[in-house]
Amino acid sequence: FTIEPVTETLIRQNRDLLSLVSAERVRDELCNILETNNASDSLRYLDRLGLFDLIIPELAPARGVGQPAEHFWDVFDHSLQTVADVQRLLMWNSAGTNDPLLSAIPWSSAIEQHFAREIAGGRTGGTLLKLIALLHDIGKPANKTIEPNGRIRFLGHATEGARIAAQLMERLRFSNREIRIAQLAIDNHLRPGSLVREEMPSRRAVYRYFRDTAEAGIDTLYLCLADHLAARGPMLEIGHWQAHITTTRYMLDQWFQEQSVVAPLMLINGHDLMSEFGLASGPQIGVLLEIIREAQATGELTSREEAIALAAKHLERNQ
Repeated sequence: FTIEPVTETLIRQNRDLLSLVSAERVRDELCNILETNNASDSLRYLDRLGLFDLIIPELAPARGVGQPAEHFWDVFDHSLQTVADVQRLLMWNSAGTNDPLLSAIPWSSAIEQHFAREIAGGRTGGTLLKLIALLHDIGKPANKTIEPNGRIRFLGHATEGARIAAQLMERLRFSNREIRIAQLAIDNHLRPGSLVREEMPSRRAVYRYFRDTAEAGIDTLYLCLADHLAARGPMLEIGHWQAHITTTRYMLDQWFQEQSVVAPLMLINGHDLMSEFGLASGPQIGVLLEIIREAQATGELTSREEAIALAAKHLERNQ
């Protein structure tokens, strides 16, 4: 179906009436759009109708904000393109898809189930990822700087973007779980790209990544892939893209096959540490447990005795 011209005109003339609609209804209709297979085009249509800035005014400052030379689009268009590229990633293995750039993208029934899972209110992980893609650079306009040599930078935009996105999603009555996943993914969306090197990430890097991204770990990996495509556009360098895919596949393999690396079983708990060293409950216990857990993930220790010895060494060093 298409909207006929007279109705389009009425929508434009009366768009301010949207302010009378409940936040929950706006949220649900926005998510219905994001759930479709042409979400990016529909968002651009919302923009042509004058509705986009009424729904997501926080993204309006991104219009026309230029980026470094390696980016093909400005911040606003890049954000919409990232939604389109998330859709490409989620649909690449569908019948009739013939996209050579995506032929090596890691995919499995477990990943498919991850994005199909319900997060809240019937809204799925895939729909949430498209919303995150739309908002992932929302912090850039406020953090843009231009150095004397002309270099454009957006230092701190990921953390600022996570804050703005949380406020926006709270206004639209998204659940706490959805907001938490979005914050984690946006705040960490640059990290997977930083892991792309000639050698695969170390056990420590894998552990820290999944520790810090928690439930959003897989989402952040795919967000970063879409961000890569949407940044380069037609200027995509195939070698770098393939390296990014290889690292992503390795990280996913670690998540699904090597839980001893990303989430090792506890060798010792807080009560054990308090009993062993006469410590009181407090932040120090959490610090010691994290030191032990990371050392366990990297293979530096494998037994309860070694965990106690490491804790003792840390306590002695910090007396």
